[in-house]
Amino acid sequence: MVTPVSAAATGYTPTASGTESSADVKSTTLNYESFLKLFVEQLKNQDPTEPMDATEQMAQLATFSQVEQTVKTNTNLESLLQRTSLQEADSVIGRTVTSEDGKISGVVKEVTLYTDGIVATLESGDKLVIGPGVKVK
Repeated sequence: MVTPVSAAATGYTPTASGTESSADVKSTTLNYESFLKLFVEQLKNQDPTEPMDATEQMAQLATFSQVEQTVKTNTNLESLLQRTSLQEADSVIGRTVTSEDGKISGVVKEVTLYTDGIVATLESGDKLVIGPGVKVK
């Protein structure tokens, strides 16, 4: 991970890789699957003489549905953010960027895309976080 000079000034440095983001999705899916297994086991092992209250059962099913929809929404949002980040990264290649403090400036040769930001590599070899305060010409 690079620590660009301008990161100290803005307080912003990309930290999460695509691998870490995928691990978060797997963790959420695990919790979703665990919830379903727990719910099914609860139904199997309930006392037949005192079954679960219908209201409580409906509340649990509603929670199950909410968890499922949240996982799907997060997946779609992540996909949208990735496409937006790719467009942003593509738009700075070949352009001149200047750090907020003006100490780093140059033409962008390549970019490294992280889940939470972009680091531009300039023709001079300097690295600069494309974030708040960076000027793009």
